[in-house]
Amino acid sequence: MTDRRILSLWFPHLGADRLIRRNPLLGSVPLGVVQERNNMQVLSSLNSVALGYGLRVDQPVRDAHAMCEGLITRARSVQGEAGFLASVQRWAGKFSPWVAPEAEDGLVVDLTGCAHLFGGEEPLLEIVQQDCNDLGLAVRMGLADTRGAAWALARFAGQVAGSHRSGDAIDQEARATRSRAGKRRHWTRGGAAPVVTLGRDGSAHRIAAPGQMYSALGPLPIAALRLDAELTAQLARLGLRRISDLLGQPRAGLARRFGRGLVMRLDQAMGSAPEPVSPARPADHFAVRLTLPDPIGLEDDILAGLDRLLPQLCAGLERKGRGARRVRLQAFRSDHGIESIEVGLARPSHDPDRMRPLLALKLGEIDAGFGIDMLRLEVVQSEPIYTRSAVGHLEAGHAVNKRLAQNTALDDLIGRIGARVGLEAITRRHPASSHIPEKTSTVLAAAWSAPNSDDWPKPATPRPVLMWRPEPVGAPDTPQVPQVFRWRGQDLTRLRAIGPERIAPEWWLDDPDWRSGVRDYWVTDTADGQRLWLFYGHGGTMLSGWFCHGSYA
Repeated sequence: MTDRRILSLWFPHLGADRLIRRNPLLGSVPLGVVQERNNMQVLSSLNSVALGYGLRVDQPVRDAHAMCEGLITRARSVQGEAGFLASVQRWAGKFSPWVAPEAEDGLVVDLTGCAHLFGGEEPLLEIVQQDCNDLGLAVRMGLADTRGAAWALARFAGQVAGSHRSGDAIDQEARATRSRAGKRRHWTRGGAAPVVTLGRDGSAHRIAAPGQMYSALGPLPIAALRLDAELTAQLARLGLRRISDLLGQPRAGLARRFGRGLVMRLDQAMGSAPEPVSPARPADHFAVRLTLPDPIGLEDDILAGLDRLLPQLCAGLERKGRGARRVRLQAFRSDHGIESIEVGLARPSHDPDRMRPLLALKLGEIDAGFGIDMLRLEVVQSEPIYTRSAVGHLEAGHAVNKRLAQNTALDDLIGRIGARVGLEAITRRHPASSHIPEKTSTVLAAAWSAPNSDDWPKPATPRPVLMWRPEPVGAPDTPQVPQVFRWRGQDLTRLRAIGPERIAPEWWLDDPDWRSGVRDYWVTDTADGQRLWLFYGHGGTMLSGWFCHGSYA
């Protein structure tokens, strides 16, 4: 045995607690968090009020509404819960520097050599419980020598191994099984019993005394070994329902029949196999600041400060192989106010000359007030940058460098325009694989996409320059191209018509604009000089008729 002490924190209502923190009124009503699983909506988290109605996690939403008429449901946000757990992980760093996430709703803390700083293990758990109460989090804790044992105690403390079939009891099993079960009871006898404390919500938090994993884990169900449900059910059918039922079995036989995963989990829980706690690496943070001896208020003075801050910031980015995507400049005024501007780059970069013009464009938005006494420059969003080098003969190298320079100039232009109108307003089109005219291209944000390098597909009939949703045309309901028709309040006369080009809808999609069925398109010239793209819809689920889809002008 080692002298390690591992604390497992389980937040059984993490999703619901997160929503209640944002809206405290949800804490007084039955609340369920819903997620999609196997084409069915199920409950992923519940608050204490909903649990009082007998609802449970993984229950179908339709069954939950039948049991609780007033149930309020909210869609699950996996990213939101992950961010919330990351915030809780930073809080847990007050107890130990070794904190790591565990699944989607738990944390594991290596408390080795740290508990005495808080007065011992029991006072430490009381502090954790009090902090979680203040944060509005329900928590269950387990403390043991191994990570697997702590996980089991946090989630299964006080639970009794149940049966998987009706009338299944030890008296109904074979005589040999009963005799082996009697011999295995010595694992749960003797030694210091685990210490059980109760939180304010009535949940049990168990502390396994050092070296007493056998007595602490023996009465727990097999599922406490972090096994999948199928393997747990298979073991239960054989009469192995508690961890103590496995401890007396030969390891070779278990591995041969149930795989090495079962033996590995058992060894990890008992400390025979290592399972370290590896905390997540903190995210790279890039920020620099400049404290000024006297307050400043001119744009030229702020630019001079930027000229000192940008090289330091970009040097840190370059050392980490990253480039800034969004940069924020904060100006701290002498009256304790803070002015902030933020710019985005079309491509990640650690070049000061590409950031300075964008920041200079927005300096006019800063109100200096009675003066600025500190500047802070921070990278809000960064991305990795991979070094590119040209290979080949001299001419090829010049061509590649010229192309890269052109791309840089275009990116700088996108960044400068984006500083004025927003990067999301600058878009480019890429070809898309579809025979539907309005779906042959995809609109992408220019700052987050590369120019199209492939050839655009060329249809048999050129497409119009302007396209819109089909507009009704006043003409006889016949497939023949009308000689005279009315469109947008104009009486038009046909001079020439080229076609038809038949286009069928995508039968696997229900597009409201294509419920007119198969279309016959005609390029139609009118007497007043217009060239329109007309089509005749053959009905489908709508009435047939003539429509105008675009113009070649």
